[in-house]
Amino acid sequence: MQEVSIYQVDAFTSRAFGGNPAAICPVPAFLDPSVMQSIARENNLSETAFIVPREDRAEADYDLRWFTPSLEVDLCGHATLASGLVVIRHLEPALETVRFATRSGILQVTKRADGKLALEMPTLMPTPVTAPDGLAEAMGAIPEAVLHRGRDYLLIYREPQIIQRLHPDMRALQAYAPYGFIATAPGTDGVDFVSRCFFPNHGIPEDPVTGSAHCLSGPYWAERFGRSELHALQISARGGELWITVKGDRIELAGSAVEVMRGALYLSH
Repeated sequence: MQEVSIYQVDAFTSRAFGGNPAAICPVPAFLDPSVMQSIARENNLSETAFIVPREDRAEADYDLRWFTPSLEVDLCGHATLASGLVVIRHLEPALETVRFATRSGILQVTKRADGKLALEMPTLMPTPVTAPDGLAEAMGAIPEAVLHRGRDYLLIYREPQIIQRLHPDMRALQAYAPYGFIATAPGTDGVDFVSRCFFPNHGIPEDPVTGSAHCLSGPYWAERFGRSELHALQISARGGELWITVKGDRIELAGSAVEVMRGALYLSH
C-alpha cells in the first residue's frame, strides 16, 4: 500500500474556511495520470496539486501539475499559492521563493515581509469578441462587453450588485464547452473590481477564488483604470481577496493562505 502526504490549504484568505481550498500532494515522482485524477475526484475540491522536487534546480525547484475533479488543467493560481505555502512552511523552510515548472511556464511564490504570499503568473490580456448566442440568458444578466482568452470568457457588468445576484444556468453554460466564465464589475469602498467565476465544463459550477481568472481580469481593469496596482474581491460564498500588480507580460497576485488539514492518502494496489 502506497502512502501519499496531503495538505489542504485555503488560499487567498486570512481565515480558515474562506478563500479557495486546494489539496497539495508532495510526491517523489508524478503518479500515473489516472491515479492523480482519481485522487482529485476523491478530494472533490476545485484543484488538487501534485508537486515533485527537481534534481536540477537551474530553472525551477519543483514540477507542478493541477487536476480538477474531472480533468487536468493548464493553469491554476490558488493551488500554486497553496503549494508555495506547503513548500515554504514544511518542505524547505529556508526558501523564501519557490519556483514551479508547469504547463504554463515557470511560476513562483514568494513569502513577503507582511506575511502574504506573492504569486507571479503570466499576464493574459483578453480581446473583445461578439457574445455567443444565448450566453447572456445562460448567465442571467446581459453583460456590457464580452472578451475572450484561451478557455475563458470575461464578461463585464456595470456594477457589483449584478455580479452578486447572478444565478447562471449551469446546464446551459455546458453547451459552451470547454469554456469557463468570469463575471466581473467595478468595485466600491476601496475595492477596484469584483468577480465571480463559473466553470461547469471543468467540473466546478462556481469556483470560490480563481487566481488564473485574475490573469485576464487584472490586465483588463488595469488598462481601463490606467494603473497597474489593484485590489480585488471574488465575491463567492467563501470569498477571497487579492492584491494585484500588473508588470508587463507578468502579473503578481498577492494574498494570504491558511493551512486547515494535514494527513495521508492510502493507495491500494
